[in-house]
Amino acid sequence: MFIQTEKTPNPATLKFLPGRPVMDSGVADFTAAEDAKQSPLASRLFGLDGVTGVFFGADFITVTKTDDMDWQVIKPLVLGAIMDHYTSGQALLLDGAGSTDETTTFADDDADPEVIDQIKELIETRVRPAVAQDGGDIIYKGFKSGTVYLHMRGACAGCPSSTMTLKSGIENMLRHYVPEVTQVEAVA
Repeated sequence: MFIQTEKTPNPATLKFLPGRPVMDSGVADFTAAEDAKQSPLASRLFGLDGVTGVFFGADFITVTKTDDMDWQVIKPLVLGAIMDHYTSGQALLLDGAGSTDETTTFADDDADPEVIDQIKELIETRVRPAVAQDGGDIIYKGFKSGTVYLHMRGACAGCPSSTMTLKSGIENMLRHYVPEVTQVEAVA
């Protein structure tokens, strides 16, 4: 098994490509070891010193480390854990555990449903595929009084360039196509 790695814009996060599908649909985001109990691979990765986050996409795994750990030390351990998982034949998620695609949203009661649908479509077709290339994900959370609220996950969460991505990239694109949008804000 050959696992490729790619840097992400977030220096604390590295993208691992196992050369096979990771998630059949959706994504899974683990930000703490307690959350990882529903995934044998995420649990195995959180068992490594310095791992603070694990994110599963369609064909990639992103791992976030603490600032005091060096990738030269932890990368071989992560590669070994991923390889051990795939050779063990274990499922990625335990029975009953599903994708952590978050669907809870809020909206201004006065917001035009067509505007919200247009915002969601732009996020799904243009934004999410682009940030997945960097090992992350962005979820639509709501639209209220001209502000679009988004939740950043994977390599995007905690990334030093995430504010620039939100403001210079996503906000400008949404404002261009949807005049009702005045700004974009990140929510936890």
